[in-house]
Amino acid sequence: MGLLSAVPLLPLAPVRGVIWISERLVDAADKELHDPAVIRAQLCALNRALDGGEIDEEQFDREEERLLDLLERRSSSAPPPQREGRRS
Repeated sequence: MGLLSAVPLLPLAPVRGVIWISERLVDAADKELHDPAVIRAQLCALNRALDGGEIDEEQFDREEERLLDLLERRSSSAPPPQREGRRS
């Protein structure tokens, strides 16, 4: 981008910065949602909560089924498509 084209677009820099940050947040959320290691860690924490008496058997079963479904869906499907970030 040349100097002459950058000057008129300078007021848009904060907007482009917000867009860039929001894209990074979406990428991080996708990784956390779809990463098998994160899901396994959540299962371990769930087991510790059950062992510690923080949750009851019914809560454990519901949450365990949800996490195992996520893990199964993740392992049986292809990785989520990579988002193409905007390049400015």
